[in-house]
Amino acid sequence: MGLLGVHVSVAGGLGRAFDRGEALGCEAIQIFTRNQLQWHGADVSLGESEAFFRRWRQSSVKEVVSHASYLINLVGDPELRSKSLDALVREIRRCDALGIDLLVLHPGSFRGESEAEGLTLLGDALCRTLDATEDSRVRLLLETMAGAGNTLGGKLEHFSAALDMVEDHPRIGVCLDTCHLWAAGYDFRTPATYEHLMGAVNKAVGEDRVGCWHLNDSKTPRGSRRDRHAHVGEGEMGAGPFGLVLQDDRWDEVPCILETPKDGPGDGGNLAVLRKMAGK
Repeated sequence: MGLLGVHVSVAGGLGRAFDRGEALGCEAIQIFTRNQLQWHGADVSLGESEAFFRRWRQSSVKEVVSHASYLINLVGDPELRSKSLDALVREIRRCDALGIDLLVLHPGSFRGESEAEGLTLLGDALCRTLDATEDSRVRLLLETMAGAGNTLGGKLEHFSAALDMVEDHPRIGVCLDTCHLWAAGYDFRTPATYEHLMGAVNKAVGEDRVGCWHLNDSKTPRGSRRDRHAHVGEGEMGAGPFGLVLQDDRWDEVPCILETPKDGPGDGGNLAVLRKMAGK
């Protein structure tokens, strides 16, 4: 089964993320390496890097995933694209400094152009990013999205097109978000529909490019295109899909990160439900 974990805060210092993850029994954690709502953030100092490495070595957490800033939009207007490219390169460098190999990124929302033109902009931005960080080992995981408005990532074909434009570069992968897939119209509540989705994923990008799962139920019906996360088993999807993911040995050692609401059962309650589904 995958490495279960949650998105945790780094308040008080990057290393505090491990304290919070361990308190919940996480095998993986996801963090923001800086304030996700600001364009500029300080580079990681040598002292911060060394402290993070030491704490990670001491930790029971096996994998750390970083999530890129929500401000980054590689397919926006020219000024926004320029700022986003710079910010993304800096995000990658922060991951390099911390030894984090996985960086989740929203594909972006285009303005005025057609979907095809938006995908061309995404491919160009990814090529520029890869060229600027050719010495890095960080993999960019493009996240599946709910598909609202002009947002890219609501169709698996978008990821296939992006991979074509970067010539199947090995540092480009995907993050499958259950709530987003559901809201985009994909059904995977039964073994048959789950395998159908996995076939579509394999055709579009290849299962080996799935570097992370985000496990969230949905407050809205399938195909709503609305990104509204719910507690596991309490939304429109129900418990079925989560058990199918967690019992699938294709995702052994792949981080499976909760991004469910913090109220109600919270992270501890949702993790307990998932562990039960996984037979742990």
